[in-house]
Amino acid sequence: MIRISTESGLRHSIEIGEHLLHTDVPLALGGEGAGPEPHDLFDAALGACKALTLMLYAKQKGLPLESLDVRVARDDSQERQGSYQLNVELELHGALDEAQRQQLLRIADKCPIHKLMTSTEVQVSTHLSEA
Repeated sequence: MIRISTESGLRHSIEIGEHLLHTDVPLALGGEGAGPEPHDLFDAALGACKALTLMLYAKQKGLPLESLDVRVARDDSQERQGSYQLNVELELHGALDEAQRQQLLRIADKCPIHKLMTSTEVQVSTHLSEA
């Protein structure tokens, strides 16, 4: 379970198991800019999933992937019209040949969060607590 609680103003703490994160909005939107905004966390989930998926896959297959950098750029200019675009750039480090690089590129799009974002109908149910 994830728990989000107000700290002050628009800043909130996010408890995920034993981990504590923070979220806020930029000064221009009335926040303090004390943490990433929710869109940043959404985008980061995709990048993190791709990174973990590739490292696990390379380890299982014995590919010489030493490390990688993932950059996620967002184009939300059409979000209100129903289009939210994420552009992901992978920088692979290690003695990989071109076939291995292309194999990892294909695997990156099979990470669970990519699939969730692109091919799953997500249903959200919101209700008030009885407390």
